[in-house]
Amino acid sequence: MKSCGNISCLTKRRADRRKRAKRATVKVVPHFQPSTNECPRVLRLCAVMELRDFEFLIASAEAGNFCSAAQSLGLDTSTISRRISHLEDELGLTLFERKRSGVQLTQGGRSVLEHARRVLAEVDSVRRTGMEMGAGNGGRVRLAVHLAPIGCTFAQLLYLWRKRHANVGVTISEVNAGDLTRAFDERRFDLALSPRCLGLADAGRLPLYSERLFVAVPLDHALAQRSVVKWNDLRSGRVLIPALGDEQMQRELYAAYLGSDVRFEGHAASKHSILALVGAGAGVTLVTESQIKTVIPNVAFKPIDEENAWFEVDLVWRKEMEDPVVGRFVAFLRDESRARNLV
Repeated sequence: MKSCGNISCLTKRRADRRKRAKRATVKVVPHFQPSTNECPRVLRLCAVMELRDFEFLIASAEAGNFCSAAQSLGLDTSTISRRISHLEDELGLTLFERKRSGVQLTQGGRSVLEHARRVLAEVDSVRRTGMEMGAGNGGRVRLAVHLAPIGCTFAQLLYLWRKRHANVGVTISEVNAGDLTRAFDERRFDLALSPRCLGLADAGRLPLYSERLFVAVPLDHALAQRSVVKWNDLRSGRVLIPALGDEQMQRELYAAYLGSDVRFEGHAASKHSILALVGAGAGVTLVTESQIKTVIPNVAFKPIDEENAWFEVDLVWRKEMEDPVVGRFVAFLRDESRARNLV
């Protein structure tokens, strides 16, 4: 009879817990949208459970009694016992069998323990990810470039960045000047390498580096025999310009160096295609120092001996940008540019 009485009491306690769980007040967490099937239980658990309850559950299961669990956590035994009972009430499930020698997980308790470990592991992962992202130690920087950073100073800066910040990726998109303005307005990138003469509204701007300008001429052109070239030497011939969707902007860019009365000829082609036309004798074009490292058949590159014969590049970003990793990238480029006297 005594055994039956114990079973009866246990059954009654379980029934009481299920009733209390049903009466639990639900406080919906803003923006939380569980699936339809899980709604009632998930909303109730989110409203009343605390992560500490899971820590108490795990500590008690590992210690085998509430006293040792409390000591390991620096708490009173009554606190652990009370929180475990509260958790059992909210779940409508007995998690531990209480004995004089300690506590032992029930079958249901073992299942809950497994999920509790996963929840705490995910929370720890969220915390670590947040700290890394907040410190700028992780994530990705989306960079738009007007000129491919191949063989130029910026490529060296990227190399240094990757060595020091291997966990931060850099995605590069090559765009023409017209698309650069549109992409900036549409927030399709975080930063851009932009010609200094290209104005972008509401942009933060950092002078980053400058490249010497050269002229590309056919090998049989008269200028191919010169050691240096002046702007006046180019104004009487045909100047080829790449015009992939932004011919007017390219004309203005070239005219800033040569004047507006020069015979410009636009081609919807890349710089490499323009250089192929130069090799075919169709005209001349301007290139930066990094672009002359590519060998083009029948083309000679000559430095332009003028004070303003420099292509100046700025790093630009939206002023409202608050991404920590982007801020860290900007600070790195600023410091390296100053240390190397690139501007």
